[in-house]
Amino acid sequence: MTAWKVDDVMTEAVVSVQPAASYREVVDLLIGHRFSAMPVVDEYQHVTGVISEADLLRKIEYAGDEQPRLFEGRRRRGERAKAYAGTAADLMSAPPVVVLTGTPIASAARVMDAENVKRLPVVDDLGRLVGIVSRGDLLKVHLRPDDEIGADISKDVFDTLLHEGADRVGVAVDGGVVRLTGEVDRRSTANLAVRLTRQVPGVVEVIDKLQVAFEDTDTTGAGVFYVA
Repeated sequence: MTAWKVDDVMTEAVVSVQPAASYREVVDLLIGHRFSAMPVVDEYQHVTGVISEADLLRKIEYAGDEQPRLFEGRRRRGERAKAYAGTAADLMSAPPVVVLTGTPIASAARVMDAENVKRLPVVDDLGRLVGIVSRGDLLKVHLRPDDEIGADISKDVFDTLLHEGADRVGVAVDGGVVRLTGEVDRRSTANLAVRLTRQVPGVVEVIDKLQVAFEDTDTTGAGVFYVA
């Protein structure tokens, strides 16, 4: 089964800045391209950090506030330092949160959620920038045509799993919602088919209406499964 990777949805023409770029240059680029963040790269295209709108806003947040507060924590001190930063090297958040080429989009989504970021630079095995992927990019998998999703399910799930008898199974897809009908040999086979169908790129929900010739498991379920 072919899983979608960040390479399939990322933007390859990435706008980045060098560490010596000025505060004003970074602001102009972010506003001009309507980005919320951009990577900072060295002369060899290695990603050294990421600058976000939040990093730039420290200059406004701490404007005129020159004296640190008593017992100020490390995070606040770091934010205050960015308020007086003049170059990308001093403004950026480092080390950067990145993903490697070939990373499954599900893994990229988990990284975004865990790190609370909206976009991720994509790098090769040498750490060089090759693209950038956003939350919106990851959702492109759910723009796949229904007939394409159905063809993948028939080929990658039932033709592979059943070998013979795949023609006894019906696969209908409407808006990414898959309805499985027909008959398979065992309950364990039906359960596995549903799990594999859920993993097909673009599947939103699986409605299991499969009949079985032999109940070989005690597992019961509601019959409707959702993508995690």
